[in-house]
Formats: sequence, C-alpha cells, structure tokens
Amino acid sequence: MLLPTQAGTLEPYRLTGNPLIPRAPKVALTRTAFAAAHVISDPIAQRDPWTGAPAVDWDATLAFRHGLWDQGLGLAEAMDTAQRGMGVDWTTAHQLITRTLREARAHPSRPRVACGAGTDHKTLAELASLDAIIEAYRTQMAAIEAAGGQIILMATRALPALRASPDEYARVYDILIEEAAAPVILHWLGDMFDAALTGYWGAQDIDTANTIVLDLIARHAGKIDGIKISLLDQAHEEAFRARLPAGVRLYTGDDFNYAPLIEGDGTHHSHALLGIFAAIAPAASHALEALAQGDRDTYHAILAPTVPLSREIFRKPTQFYKAGIAFLSWLNGTQAHFIMPAGLQSSRDITHYAQVFRLADQARLLINPDLAKDRMRTLLALHGIDG
Repeated sequence: MLLPTQAGTLEPYRLTGNPLIPRAPKVALTRTAFAAAHVISDPIAQRDPWTGAPAVDWDATLAFRHGLWDQGLGLAEAMDTAQRGMGVDWTTAHQLITRTLREARAHPSRPRVACGAGTDHKTLAELASLDAIIEAYRTQMAAIEAAGGQIILMATRALPALRASPDEYARVYDILIEEAAAPVILHWLGDMFDAALTGYWGAQDIDTANTIVLDLIARHAGKIDGIKISLLDQAHEEAFRARLPAGVRLYTGDDFNYAPLIEGDGTHHSHALLGIFAAIAPAASHALEALAQGDRDTYHAILAPTVPLSREIFRKPTQFYKAGIAFLSWLNGTQAHFIMPAGLQSSRDITHYAQVFRLADQARLLINPDLAKDRMRTLLALHGIDG
C-alpha cells in the first residue's frame, strides 16, 4: 500500500504480518505495571464535541480495560490518557472510575486500579485559594475511595496558576496525603504534557523541585505508595529513585525510556504507569513476563521495536499523544471508529498516522493485519490518498 511521508511523497509499504498474540503472562510479574487507558466515544450520541460533555461508549471503553487486565496489566484510570482536561470532565471521569472499579471487582485477576484525583470539577477562578484547592481534591478523593479505588494525586493546574510557593504546595499535599485512607501515588507531570503545569512544586529549576518532592515523601513515606514521574529524562529519574525511602516506588511515566528504566540498574528499578502501555499491551505483557523469568535479552528484543513507535506517538506537541493511542485501538479492532472526545483525532496529521501504522507493524502490534490495513486505507481515502 502507499503511505504518505513527511517529505510530502507517497511510498509503498508492505506489512510484516507477524503480530504478537495478546495473552496472560505465564508467571507472576516482578514489576507493577499500570496502563493508563483512553476513553472511547459514542459518535452517534455525541453532540457539540468541542464544548459539551463527551458521549462515552461504555461497553467499548470497559471492554478495552478488560483486554488490558486479561494480559496481566493494572489500570491507571481517568488520567491524562483519558483526556482529563482535554475533552473529559470530572462528571464523566467519576462515572468512568465507578464503572471500571465495578468491572475490576468482577474480573478473575482482581486487577489493581489506581484513579486520578484532581481539581478539574472547579474552574481556576473557583480555585483562588489553597483551601479551595484542598476542598476540590477532597471531593474527588472521597468519590474514588467510595468506589474502592486507590488514589493518584494528579497534578493540578490551580497551584501554578496561583504561583504557589513550595511551602504552599507542602501545605496542600501534607493535608491530602494524611487524609487519604490508603497510601497514595503522587503525580509529577512535566510541562511537555501540559504547559499549565510549568513550575510545579513552586520551583523553576529541577534541583529545587527534587528537594521539595523528596522532603514531602520523607515526611509521609508510610502514606505514599509511590510517585509517577513524567519528565522524559532518564538520568533524572534514575538519580531521583535512588534517593527514595525504602518501600516507596518510582512509577515511570517516561514514554521514551521505559525499557531501561523498568529493567533497572541492578540496584534500583522503576515500575510502570504509562499511557504507551495501553497501546503496546501485548509487547508490555510479553516483555515483563520475560523479565520476570530473568530473560533480559527477550525483554529488550520485544520492547526495542516499541520505542520508535512510542516516540512518534509522544512527539511534540506531546499533549496530543492520546490520538495515537485511540488510533491504534481502532486499527486493532478494539473500537469501531476513530472519533475521540473533543474531536481530538484532528490533532495529528495523516503523515503521523501513517508513521504510527508502519512502526506498530514493525513492533508486531497490529494484531489483525488485514483489518488494520483496511482501516488505514479508509483513513487515507478520507485524506484524498488512494492507498
């Protein structure tokens, strides 16, 4: 078939046709692996996609999560991969959390599900004080705990908007961590994912931010399961995790360098809380199985081809990576269409989708190659390309 290139040309491409088969791991995994999953729209029910609440295809959305659990992965629910703040509001996220946790309790593997608690049910104008921010977090934390979920304290746009100081960040997080019923996961999302989070923790330089966060963790080590770091900086993550108190996990959110970070350096390793794992679930599951069996060669052989794919999906502007996740879900038949909340499928161009198609094939992640080829041709035709 003919696929467009960044050079503005059309080049022939032939599928390898050698997909990985989704299945459960044969052994217990030695790394905790949360896949951050997306939301699947109901295009027929959707109205005013740019301004209204999303219409969700609940059956398809929950079926996608069952597919992740069937492959031995945990779930990070209602996070930025689910378009929190980019098409999915708290009302929808709350429904998503409640429905997902109900399904998880009925699943044979009893999978771990951690859920994002933030402040996005309030406008920034309504979050003009620390007390208002704390109360907003409390509302979402209570809803997650009532549903039986673990809390991820998502980074909030409200604190940078207030130009909060390190002491003010400390006040907010000290209260929330201690009020949580069970250990929480902290969330450090870089400004490449959300520009409104620039200067998070009240610091403009990384060394100061490290000190603030590590002091916070040291004060509450018994109430913190771990911290998810998404800064796309392998050296920073390796240095940071070496300074964590015993028993506090580092959950990598580095969608560029996850393979060596999860493998570790012989002394420390990262666990996973990754949007890309929703897209590469068969490879993630097979690779983590190999790692658990001590077969590092197979681990790297499986994951290495997924890294170029992930780098393409998460290329700048990074916040639009959700489109690549939904695109692969459509190619693989886990959803019947390629329509996203807020119409976010339009955030990437056809050359990007063509490259994702190529790289997914080379990473053995087009599970039904004939279906993927047909759907790619449909998308090409919508762009005036006879593939």
